[in-house]
Amino acid sequence: MLVSNLPVIRYNLLDNYRGLAVILMVIFHLCWNLKDFGFVHFDAYSDFWVNFRALIVFMFASAVGWSSYLAVLNHQPIARFLKNQCKVAFAASLITVATYLALPDQWVFFGILHFIFLAGFIVRPLSAHPCTSCLLGLSLIATSFLFNISSISTHKWFIQAFSVPSTTLDFVNPILWLGVVLIGPIFGYMNLHKMHIPQSQLTKLFSFLGKHALLAYLSHQLILYPLVMAAYFIVN
Repeated sequence: MLVSNLPVIRYNLLDNYRGLAVILMVIFHLCWNLKDFGFVHFDAYSDFWVNFRALIVFMFASAVGWSSYLAVLNHQPIARFLKNQCKVAFAASLITVATYLALPDQWVFFGILHFIFLAGFIVRPLSAHPCTSCLLGLSLIATSFLFNISSISTHKWFIQAFSVPSTTLDFVNPILWLGVVLIGPIFGYMNLHKMHIPQSQLTKLFSFLGKHALLAYLSHQLILYPLVMAAYFIVN
């Protein structure tokens, strides 16, 4: 049987979980766009906005580990896994090239998609051992806090190692968030994906966005930014 003909098993709660992360991401970037054009004013580095971003990254990162566990549980062919990884790699490359051409001083060299691509390979063999994976994940998170391995310090390492820009539009601390990815399989082991959620138009929207999270990530700013820019020129 061809890999493409194998059924793709979907889990409504996981799709809704990922879809909610997409919605929060859209809200986050919309607020930033409104701030950039002067419609609103806030401290982007206040605890609220830092924690808001952390929540979004946590949801995406944990969903990577969670879905990896389910893929292994359902004996997902390695060819399908590699196909999905290629999609993520292509999307990450688009982000890198686009930001390099548009903003060469702030281009994205290790954003969320680059991180998800790398983390996907790391969590895959550990997904069959969710308890071990969870312990490793907690260890990485603890190490990150105990030794103060922050986004700033890891970014500095990237700067020294690869001569990347000192500022970037998106950067993910690989140590901390890899820990979250490795915790993800325990969600599947606990059968959280089997929890029933009531069907409504809202959950259908979340589920749709969760199924197409990669496309939503790539396209949402292409829609939001021009809309906010148009509003700015209309108002002014």
